[in-house]
Amino acid sequence: MPRALVLLLGAAATVITVAGLKSIAWLAAPVLLALVIVIAVSPVHRWLRRVGLPSWAATSVLVVLVYGTLVAFAVVTFVSLAQLAATLPKYADRFDGVVGDATRALQGMGIAPEQVRDAMAGVDLGKIIPYVGAIVKDLTGLTTSLVFLLALLLFMSIESTGVDVRLADIGADRPRMTAALRTFAKQTRGYLAVTTVFGLIIAVLDVIALALLGIPLSVLWGLLSFVTNYIPNIGFLMGVIPPAVLALPVGGWQLTLAVVLVYWAVNFVVQSMIQPIYVGDSIGLSPVMTFVALVFWAWVLGPLGALLAIPTTLLVMALLVDTDPRAGWATALTRHIKRTKRKDKA
Repeated sequence: MPRALVLLLGAAATVITVAGLKSIAWLAAPVLLALVIVIAVSPVHRWLRRVGLPSWAATSVLVVLVYGTLVAFAVVTFVSLAQLAATLPKYADRFDGVVGDATRALQGMGIAPEQVRDAMAGVDLGKIIPYVGAIVKDLTGLTTSLVFLLALLLFMSIESTGVDVRLADIGADRPRMTAALRTFAKQTRGYLAVTTVFGLIIAVLDVIALALLGIPLSVLWGLLSFVTNYIPNIGFLMGVIPPAVLALPVGGWQLTLAVVLVYWAVNFVVQSMIQPIYVGDSIGLSPVMTFVALVFWAWVLGPLGALLAIPTTLLVMALLVDTDPRAGWATALTRHIKRTKRKDKA
């Protein structure tokens, strides 16, 4: 078969596969999230078995650990959001003052208040209703996905106890596949470990900085920074918006600027410049490949795709590249050059 035809058929198959995956993102994203969580905690089961715990007891501890972590995170998030809901009304008058200042600033730029009112009057509330309906639909879908995720975590946690036996059976016929899957699990755990450590560092620094600046709910914004740290390269942009907006009625544009500068100094430098080096060393993906993966999987799988961009890319690489001895060129193009190799070349 001509090589051009092979490439054309491969491209067509890729387009069809991606389109199909995008159409079932509601299913694929929770499955991938559950897989990543189980991979992250699976060493706990092996350790419990080594210290002499029966298989059923080790599995029970694993399930409790997974659910306990999710429940603790949900409780912290719920309490923080409740505090946010109680705090915002206190700044309603200050928000009005900010709006008044903005109106006067627009007047100074030659824009009359009547023009602003006319622009607001031109807003058709009827056009907003479909968006509200879409938001309600998304929230309903989120609840359904959460129930589905919890069920997946239960069954995957139970099934993970026999993964070594399954990999051994696969390795009898396809040793490269077994090696690739083991590498995928190891790299995923390494990525999660590095990202979690940097996320905790960033969250602590943000909480301290925001508390010193007098921004309310600094713990909530630190939690947000921790979560958005799992979004490569651009997560800090999502984390800076809420505290920066809240800083506006608290201390004016000067405080908002201070918050942005602090986030730029801490989050951007650490998350976008230092962390990618260590992430690249642990998973072998270049920063460019990491950014492309973020954009691609966010488009295919939605918001969860942004969080799962790196593990999903590692899984695809394991299944399509690491198992094929002829695909070494793809690894060479996407891999990250480790710091030790840079020093040797220098």
